[in-house]
Amino acid sequence: MYDFPLTGAQKTFLRGRGQQMDASLKVGKAGLTPTFFKEVQRILNAHELMKLRFLGADRDERAALCAQIADEGRCVCVGAVGHTALFYRRQTDPQRRAINLPGVEQNTQ
Repeated sequence: MYDFPLTGAQKTFLRGRGQQMDASLKVGKAGLTPTFFKEVQRILNAHELMKLRFLGADRDERAALCAQIADEGRCVCVGAVGHTALFYRRQTDPQRRAINLPGVEQNTQ
């Protein structure tokens, strides 16, 4: 499991960035396949923040899917509202970071 604790202010900041995004991926009838997780990794490596839309899933199922995506995708679920969820994973290479979180010291060695 990916363990990168976020403060409330950081989650608010990321949700604000996410409002301007279109959904990068959609989860439908096929569910969470290995191909889906490869695409999750590609998007998070490129952008750090990913917006996801659930098609045809009820509330309990969406919560379980968010937890599974966060666990297997090695990312943090920043927030989920309705059929949309937002996931974040910080880039390990400081030179490739696209998002500067508030309250985190910028380490550019």
